[in-house]
Amino acid sequence: MQALHIPEREARFEAMTEILSVAFPSRFRALDIGCGTGSLSERVLRRCPGARVVAIDHDPVLLAIGRNGLGTVHDRLTWVDADLRAPDWDRSVPRGRFDAAVSTTALHWLKPPELRRFYKGLARRLRPGAIFLNGDSLPADPGSKSRIVRLAGEIRHHRARDRALADARPWSEWWREVSKEPGLGEEWAEHERRYPHAHGNDPASGLNLHWRALVTAGFREVGVLWQDLDNRVLVGVR
Repeated sequence: MQALHIPEREARFEAMTEILSVAFPSRFRALDIGCGTGSLSERVLRRCPGARVVAIDHDPVLLAIGRNGLGTVHDRLTWVDADLRAPDWDRSVPRGRFDAAVSTTALHWLKPPELRRFYKGLARRLRPGAIFLNGDSLPADPGSKSRIVRLAGEIRHHRARDRALADARPWSEWWREVSKEPGLGEEWAEHERRYPHAHGNDPASGLNLHWRALVTAGFREVGVLWQDLDNRVLVGVR
């Protein structure tokens, strides 16, 4: 379903795992932030045999799908239920500092104050020199009416039309199907309790906000290593 809405999804995954494989040619510990069903964790573990990943999410439905589908991947994958909006989210993470952290299509759910606080907590859990990768739609100037922003939108529209994605099913339909799955009854009830209201992308959550928040949190280098229009992999070095 995500691939229908993000045609560049696999290219983004490839870029992120390639960066990790070059930065850490042997062993490393990584956090997968907002892991969902573990799609990125799976690709990191497949590409990097020496990696161990702690996958973090707060949606019980997505965590259940991930645990049932991926398990522990030969004991190299640990699942953690933690709310990234909480000031102490990192206390739920196993002890010690990590060499890397990754996130994809997840942090846009956080409001700007939550995002700034989250990055400060992330900085506490990464060792000096660690690398953070955020792959997401990160417009440089969200909400802007500039010609550049309009061009990017027009190109995305043409791609969707050319790939017959304009009529792709909405995400709400996917969630309705999941809600009917008998094996996820308890998890769905908890999902409804945790997320009583629909939430969407914060219009202010663009490249500049993430860049400034990482610098403020203590990341000494920030830059973009891959992009396709405003689909970017933002890198922070602790």
